[in-house]
Amino acid sequence: MALRIATWNVNSVRTRLDQVCAWLQAEAPDVLCLQETKVADDLFPHTAFEALGYRAVISGQKAYNGVAILSRQPIEDVRVGFAALLPDDPAAVELGEQKRVISAWIEGVRVLNLYVPNGSALTSQKYPYKLEWLACLRRYLEAQDAQGEPLAMVGDFNIALEARDIHDPERLSGGIMASDPERQALRDALGDRLEDVFRVFEPDAGHWSWWDYRTGAWDRDTGWRIDHIYLSEELLACATACVIHRDQRGNEQPSDHAPVTVRLAWPTDPAEDGDGEGDDAGGW
Repeated sequence: MALRIATWNVNSVRTRLDQVCAWLQAEAPDVLCLQETKVADDLFPHTAFEALGYRAVISGQKAYNGVAILSRQPIEDVRVGFAALLPDDPAAVELGEQKRVISAWIEGVRVLNLYVPNGSALTSQKYPYKLEWLACLRRYLEAQDAQGEPLAMVGDFNIALEARDIHDPERLSGGIMASDPERQALRDALGDRLEDVFRVFEPDAGHWSWWDYRTGAWDRDTGWRIDHIYLSEELLACATACVIHRDQRGNEQPSDHAPVTVRLAWPTDPAEDGDGEGDDAGGW
């Protein structure tokens, strides 16, 4: 048995609908988590994805933010916002006004899709909001841990957790998306249960998932790795590959982010011995 889960900040799902559909046809992940869909729920393009065999569950708002989970597999137990697990937490309820959190139970895995606030600048009022959001994420993940579910947490985290995740760490470390408080807040949220699966397969620097539109970053390959997939221990043991599909950043009028995909494989029967390659017939 195998499951491929992808994440992609598409920076407007309607603007880049043809690109997303073409990528789904080419790569055929089982699950695709989208961020910055930038569309109200009643205008989400369900029909285009249904034609490709994907059902979508969504949490969107007009022009800003927005998250969605597309799946070829059955989707169960959808949870929207921090308040789904923290109903008595005032901050969780307030932070839910921005549509940044959605999760679902898919093929025995809790898939959690996040769009972490950017923070804008260290001097911006959006920076303490980001830190508050990450503190709430820590409480949410503690509640999630109590559920005892295998967890794949994916999304645009707007944080380069280490120096090797930035093209120029000497100049950029300490600034927005690479400040010590942001990094520590994310580490506190991850605790010792969630691991960055990309780094299991690729320890070296030079791998980016985001290239800023404003600086000609794509042409100069001056990127950041801020789109992450974190797995709980039981899923990490099943991971066979994690890749950044950087070619998508080279599209005409692309998103500034590239998709990232993880492949999980395990025996159909958990008691079965073998190499864990399962019955996946396609893809990498």
